[in-house]
Amino acid sequence: MNPIDENLLGIRSDGVSGARTYQSRVTRREFMRGAAILSAAGIVLLSPHAWAAGASADRKGRLVVVFLRGAVDGLNVVVPHAEPAYYDARPTIAIGRLNAEGGVRDLDGFFGLHPALAPMMPRWNERTLAFVHACGSTDPTRSHFDAQDYMESGTPGIKSTHDGWLNRVLAQLPGGHAPTEALSLGPTLPRILSGKLPVANLPLGRAAARPLPLDRPMVETAFDRLYGGADALSVAYREGRASRAKLMTDLQRDMAEADAGAPSPQGFADDTGRLARLIRRDPSIRLAFLALGGWDTHVSQGAAQGQLAAHLAQLAAGLSGFATALGPEYQDTVVLVISEFGRTVKENGNGGTDHGHGNVMWVMGGPVRGGKVYGRWPGLATSALYQERDLAVATDFRQPIGAVLQSHLALSDAQVAEVFPGKPAARSWPEAIIRN
Repeated sequence: MNPIDENLLGIRSDGVSGARTYQSRVTRREFMRGAAILSAAGIVLLSPHAWAAGASADRKGRLVVVFLRGAVDGLNVVVPHAEPAYYDARPTIAIGRLNAEGGVRDLDGFFGLHPALAPMMPRWNERTLAFVHACGSTDPTRSHFDAQDYMESGTPGIKSTHDGWLNRVLAQLPGGHAPTEALSLGPTLPRILSGKLPVANLPLGRAAARPLPLDRPMVETAFDRLYGGADALSVAYREGRASRAKLMTDLQRDMAEADAGAPSPQGFADDTGRLARLIRRDPSIRLAFLALGGWDTHVSQGAAQGQLAAHLAQLAAGLSGFATALGPEYQDTVVLVISEFGRTVKENGNGGTDHGHGNVMWVMGGPVRGGKVYGRWPGLATSALYQERDLAVATDFRQPIGAVLQSHLALSDAQVAEVFPGKPAARSWPEAIIRN
């Protein structure tokens, strides 16, 4: 086997979700025919027309999506503390009442925030944080794999969709599309960013700057000699190397500054801080994606403290730190926090919750008309629940996202329809969640 081929094991994306769908072996020919995938830990060029076109540095409007994989319990994130049925259904895991020790942080007199999310209250009070409750996918599946696939493809119930909705958003943005215009921070290219346009995929933590096979001088020289011509593949290869070198320079500088001689701490706050610094250095970044796991709380979920509370505290630290680290760029940034589905209203016998239906979406950023819980609240009476067990989905997740795409990224109705084919009627989202 070619030694280069050996070093490229497991790095090709077929544009479908997650590591489960990544092939285990790639030949050099496939590697280049796939349009210059430079590494699993670096730039993924899916078409050869990217880097030279460049993105204008004066563009405005940026969207960051944070996916909570495992289905977070939205009822314990934004708590309907004024609804008695909430406490009836959750004798051990309900968040304490208003003004109680470990109780909810009141939002609007009806809903309250989990106390571990207290670092988010300043964004709520300054009205740049909002929520859309009873929101989610209309597909009834309780399978994590299917639900995440639908949430990322943007086509609930349709498995044949070949790309993700964030890649389709990228296609609707004006101008050329540099690989760094859309970033994913994670071990593999996510489903939501898969598609025909080039994107960048960066590992988390210290792995982001780990040397790659192509960083070895002998391998680099061999590839440079092999693809030094003027043909399309050679051009794509050189564009990819240039884009990777640019990002690696930024990351190396960032890690050197943050480390100060000590090992870099791991965690969401570090990754969001790194993303914020990348955005401030490179205004051409318009789309970004991060995913967090650990939200599947069937057992020992906890209430004000415990498993879920610990995860929410890390999430809050990462998001609030991200907002601060963005500085003036916060005014041009919208962050969406989504999850594949909610959880059962009643707690189970293991002190946890099982797979449910409706959930809560977060919308944060300078342009957000915040300080409000959007959407229609269906209530927790048994007759109002989905299949008499789950919070019903009263708002299709594509409606508020479509509104953000229109008002924040200036997409037209027709363009939003390209991003979300089959979405409820254009302009069906009745409330302005983005400031004019």
